[in-house]
Amino acid sequence: MIKLIGLNKSFGKQKVLDNLNLEIESNKTTVIIGRSGGGKSVLLKHIIGLIKPDSGSVLVDGEDIARMNDRELNDIRRKFGMLFQEAALFDSMDVGENVAFPLKEHSKMTKEEIRKTVAERLAAVGLAGVESKMSSELSGGMRKRVGLARAIALLPEIVLFDEPTSGLDPVMAEAINQLIKETQRNFNLTCVVISHDIESIFKIGDRIAMLYEGKIIEAGTPAEIRATTNPVLRQFLTGSIEGPIKII
Repeated sequence: MIKLIGLNKSFGKQKVLDNLNLEIESNKTTVIIGRSGGGKSVLLKHIIGLIKPDSGSVLVDGEDIARMNDRELNDIRRKFGMLFQEAALFDSMDVGENVAFPLKEHSKMTKEEIRKTVAERLAAVGLAGVESKMSSELSGGMRKRVGLARAIALLPEIVLFDEPTSGLDPVMAEAINQLIKETQRNFNLTCVVISHDIESIFKIGDRIAMLYEGKIIEAGTPAEIRATTNPVLRQFLTGSIEGPIKII
């Protein structure tokens, strides 16, 4: 579904992506891990075309979005949904209006069709009947669920998750992990997840990729990642201060 080939990106003198290569399989969940400030969010923005690489290709369904103009990008972005780290709900809108927003902007549905679709998407994330609540009334976990309902409103092929369990207690984090797995399976999605949560990555990931110093240094199944002999990856997974990753 997505293929990153030779991606390079620098901001001033800081090289963030360094000849990065990664393949993201269709209808599976790929988790990208790495240090804070290591370029994971920059990589995610390349995948959806918010940032263009200095060189290299970002292939989505075989089309290089790094070479597209704004109109072409807008068309291909309809394949995507995104759950932002803090859910990014509109505070001035109630839950129903938040989920309905992409439907109003990018579809020709009638008001009744939108109402029905909003109800279906909220039910799919375990929040049936909360349309009239304001975002300020929601817990952190509920906000993430509403954000996910909005992300899948238009039935995208790909959903990007930026730290989906960030700021949640262990019980709610586990609930979100289960929800991601169920949503991926029920809607047959290709999911890309950025996460620091080591427990979560092994629960939700079909494949896991480690970003370090601008490159994907290893990618594989959860079993392959657990069995790695790569010293950087082992140190990251164990959280040890001893190893090649230096604390600055």
